[in-house]
Amino acid sequence: MSIDRTAPPALPVAIREQLAAARRPRDTASTLPPAFYTDSALFELERSAVFHRSWIGIGRSDRWTKSGDYSALDVAGVPTIVLRDEGGVLRAFANSCRHRGTQLLTGDGCTRIITCPFHSWGYGLDGSLRGAPHMDRTRDFDRAAHALRPFHTGERDGFAFLALEPDTPSLDEWLGDFSQVHAPWSLGELKSTRRHEFEVACNWKAFIEVFNEYYHLQYVHPSTIRGLYGDPDDVDEVSGSYATQFGVTHGSAGLLAATQGKTLPLIPGLKGRNRQGTRYTWVYPNLTFAASSEMVWSYDVFPVSPERSRVGMTVCFHPRSIQSDGFEARMRHYCERLDTVLAEDLPVLERQQRGLTSPYATPGRFSWLEPSVARFAAWYARIMDPPPG
Repeated sequence: MSIDRTAPPALPVAIREQLAAARRPRDTASTLPPAFYTDSALFELERSAVFHRSWIGIGRSDRWTKSGDYSALDVAGVPTIVLRDEGGVLRAFANSCRHRGTQLLTGDGCTRIITCPFHSWGYGLDGSLRGAPHMDRTRDFDRAAHALRPFHTGERDGFAFLALEPDTPSLDEWLGDFSQVHAPWSLGELKSTRRHEFEVACNWKAFIEVFNEYYHLQYVHPSTIRGLYGDPDDVDEVSGSYATQFGVTHGSAGLLAATQGKTLPLIPGLKGRNRQGTRYTWVYPNLTFAASSEMVWSYDVFPVSPERSRVGMTVCFHPRSIQSDGFEARMRHYCERLDTVLAEDLPVLERQQRGLTSPYATPGRFSWLEPSVARFAAWYARIMDPPPG
């Protein structure tokens, strides 16, 4: 059964006016209203309007390599199972038994059959009901009618996505020209070498925004990575629900300024400026990544509450780099860079979150160093309050 959204709650006039300001052209647009980072009622509306009707990034496809590999996820309040079936197809189901709703799986693992811990109903990796003890006296009980509720899944360029609602646009439509724009980095060939999951004390949008703007670099990361980044190109004009921006770097963006001599080989096939820079991309609503000359690191970010988010960080390298001499030792320097910079970002994000809770907080204006953030704000504002016509 689909969630009924035919009559969403009306937004206050002041909020609608602020969202309209966020939809303006970038040089005159305002940032999103602070209430969308703090208000519980708007948070519930956001989960329904944005997360339940979009293609959600759930990490790299190689999180699930073997038949039976699974993860139990909370997708914006929806308990969900993601797994690889016997034929290698990525599938997703509601994580609720069709008997009395018990959560079927927790955490990550590998299984041949999904068994309910309450009354031992069993489901195959295709979601079909395989066993239902003591249901033989239940009149007109139809096993076929009690399969797990499926969700749409898709894989593109090594990333995995799911959609909760059946009327979500196709993944091809959602991503548009994503594959063409990112073809130089051979995203589908890269292999995950590290995944780290954690919670942060800020709204999910704030976490992804800081990853996609150059404005804060000289103030938050003055000695660790600021000197590596030059002025970025403008945001690219693309088709699809994403924003992307390239910038030349003075050295490797995947390493700290102090460890620039520890580089791994470049991703094979990179040419021209792509060998000396990094592309930052935000696939709406919740997947973001940086494609640098030697590696890719990504974040999938999920709302827990208005002021808390759950984050998955994945680090990827090309197989040739993984097979190169001294890879493990050199990879640790890349992970050190990611952990160090994240540790610098988080205190500022927490202070931003506290400031946004003020009743006197108001929308601001965008710098030229925040074009991807401005583009997301315009997309988000259209989703939350579609303009007439």
